[in-house]
Formats: sequence, structure tokens, C-alpha cells
Amino acid sequence: MATWRPDPSFYPSPRMAAKAPKETLAYVAAFDPERARPDAIAVVDVDPTSPSYSQIVAQVDMPNVGDELHHFGWNACSSCLCPNAPHPHVERRYLVVPGLRSSRLHIIDTKPDPRNPKIIRVIEPSEIAEKANYSRLHTIHCGPEGIYVNALADRDGNAPGGIFLLDHESFDVLGQWEMDRGPQKLAYDFWWHLGHDTLITSEWGTPDTFENGLVPEVLLGSKYGRRLHFWDLHKRKHLQEIDFGEEHQLVFELRPAHDPTKAYGFVGCVISLKDLSASIWTWYRDGDQWAVKKVIEIPAEPADPDLLPPVLKGFGAVAPLVTDIDLSMDDRFLYVSCWGTGDMIQYDVSDPFAPNETGRVRIGGIVSRATHPKAANGALNGGPQMVEISRDGKRVYFTNSLYGAIDPQFYPDGIDGWMVKLDVNEGGGIAFDENFFVDWPKGHRPHQVRLEGGDCSSDSYCYP
Repeated sequence: MATWRPDPSFYPSPRMAAKAPKETLAYVAAFDPERARPDAIAVVDVDPTSPSYSQIVAQVDMPNVGDELHHFGWNACSSCLCPNAPHPHVERRYLVVPGLRSSRLHIIDTKPDPRNPKIIRVIEPSEIAEKANYSRLHTIHCGPEGIYVNALADRDGNAPGGIFLLDHESFDVLGQWEMDRGPQKLAYDFWWHLGHDTLITSEWGTPDTFENGLVPEVLLGSKYGRRLHFWDLHKRKHLQEIDFGEEHQLVFELRPAHDPTKAYGFVGCVISLKDLSASIWTWYRDGDQWAVKKVIEIPAEPADPDLLPPVLKGFGAVAPLVTDIDLSMDDRFLYVSCWGTGDMIQYDVSDPFAPNETGRVRIGGIVSRATHPKAANGALNGGPQMVEISRDGKRVYFTNSLYGAIDPQFYPDGIDGWMVKLDVNEGGGIAFDENFFVDWPKGHRPHQVRLEGGDCSSDSYCYP
């Protein structure tokens, strides 16, 4: 829907976005791992002055079962203020919610009542297959020219995965984004440097290697994703591939600097085949090429084999399993989710090549089962997973489920869902908000969090 003035939640620069009003609601994707009841987008009250603070106040049920809601995003964001954007008056109003397993795309209207959103359109997988030749929809980003959606597979469930666009106004599927994909086959996450006309993609695997859980032979054979791909954003052509090497598997979440003049970002690598460690890498411009450097390595923790799931028992250690990261709006603090050990770690990345740990909390974890001050059920399972940061950088939210088929490989007793919040000290340091703990209703597990008005992984900017 067009408005006479730019949407008030759009900001030309990350500096201005950091001054935005506090969020009062969070939208959280929740899925049923048994695929027996519809998945949902839950509405969580995050206003500490509200009597329903830390409670689910509403939810939107999907019209089908088995979607596996995972990641989702807004129809429009601050990138609409870019000088080349043809839609400066589009409104941030609709959540674009794909099913990772079903390949179905849901459009949810959050107005006029943000606490009571409604589904207004469902795009069936057959339409996406016909117009874009893709399936297994994953990441959503609002771009200057349209809504970008990436997919992990082609219409038949094979490589290559890729990106397609939706129209900003009608949500019609426009078609495949790539003009020349070069050697790229696998897909996972994508994002861009608008100031450098560069798009970056990462890799997971094809659906036959993850929809029934991780396949040990594929993992140990280094056949999961281990590469970054750099693209010309406007010519839509592949430019460069960087291979992290056979040791590194599952190169996942991409977090470029918000300042569009900066040509660097961070990506997490879930596991090393050498020692089960996880790592964070910085990509950066080196002359006329892109390069990467490992800047953080998080070691595995020795553990009693009797406390480990079968997949780790032979190693006698808990892998950190870094499965999500997020970067604060001022590009100062990087948050790293260690789903295996249960740690959420805050690093000062003011120098992107020399991060410094400034905070750490532990909750859940394969062995530690650390609890929360407000948890009524004592030991918690699952671990820090999808993480989201408020625009002012003072609040951090995260949930504890990774993916329906992978959760039981590392947490065989099952995962009871929860969502928590951290308060951030201005100079660094994090602590649990002891009054915020969402004991997720049984039957659903929570995944990605989106904050009302935008957050630190929803928007991109054209001005520093």
C-alpha cells in the first residue's frame, strides 16, 4: 500500500535507525515438528510496561499443515529510501512468511491492528515453481527494487538453489534473479552491500541432505556447503567464489556491516571436521577482490559421553554449533548463538579483524541444561538459536529451536520451546531480563524473531 510520506519506520541511515522508538511487539515463527497442526506466527508482548509483558498475546495460524515456518521478513524497509529505489512510498506493513518445507509463501497484514495480524494472500508452491523454478524458500529481504526471496532448491528439489523476486505492491512472483550463476549450486542465506553493488550468498545443502536430518556421510565427506559467493547486485552475475576448505562445513548466516560505506561483514561456520569447533569469519574487500579471514574460533567442550547424543558420543565433546549471528546497528557488537553448548556470546567487533569478547550468558545446552531465573521447569533444553537485536542495540531476543528434523539429532529427548531477552550494557556486557521468559506452548517450537518497526537483520541502508 502506498503512502503520501515515507513510512515512519524507514530511516536513511543506520545512525538514524538506532534512534527509533522501542519495539513493543515481536513476531515469532512457530512450527509443529510433527506436522500435525498448522504452524503459526505468534505475537509476543515485549513492552515492559504492559500487563501482558513476556506473553504470547495472539497468533496467526497458517491455513495448511507441514509448512515448517523458519525465516521471514518485511515487505518493505529502509532500503526504499535509496536514491535508485522506485518505491519510496511503499509501507512497512506485510510480513512475508515462507514455508521452508512446503515452499508455500504467506503474506500477513499487520495493520490496522499489529496485535491481530491477518493472512491476506497465500502463494502456492506450484506458482513459484512455474514462474521462478525454485522451491524450499528460506530468507526474505526487502530490497530497493522488490522483495527478494531465496530458495534452497529448484522446483524438483535439486541444485541449484537461488533467488527470485516478488513485486513490492502486488506480491506477484516476478521470476529468477540470477542472469549468470557461474559455479554456484548450493544456497542458504543472502544479503548485500548496497554501497558496493555486491550481493553475497552462503551454502547449506540440497533437501535430500537435510529434510530428514543431517546425513553423517555427507557431513564427514565435506559435501555440505562451505563456500561464499559474491555477485554483481545490479548485473545479477556471479563474480567470485571463496571456498573455506574441506575442514569447514555449513557456512550459514551472513551479517554485512550496516554502514553502506563499509565493505565487510561476518559469517558463521557451524562446525570444523577437525575438532568440532565453530568459527566466525570476516569477509572484506582486498584490492579488486573479496577475501575472508577467520577471526573467532570457539572450541568444543569435553563432556561425559553418557550425557551426549549418539551423533556426538564418539567424540566425547559438545560442539558449540554456531547456528546464528547478528550484528548491532552501530556495527559494534556481534552476537553469536552456540546452540550446542548453550552460550550466547557478545563480541566487540569495532575492529572486524580483532574481535574481543565482552559478554556471555548460558542457557540450555546439550549437556549443561542451564536454566533461567523465571523458568518454572528447571533444566532447559535446546540452546540459543535465532537471535534478534533491537534497533538501539539495548535489547537482544532469542529462541531455542533449529530445525524440526535436526533438533532430535542433538536433543534426543525433545525440545521444549522458550524465548528469552537480554539487556545490554552500553559499554558491553549482557544479562538476562529476569522478567522475560516465554515458556512456549507445547506442540510448537519457536524460531525466527522479527521486531515491530524493524530490527538489526531486517533493514539495509544507502546512507552512512
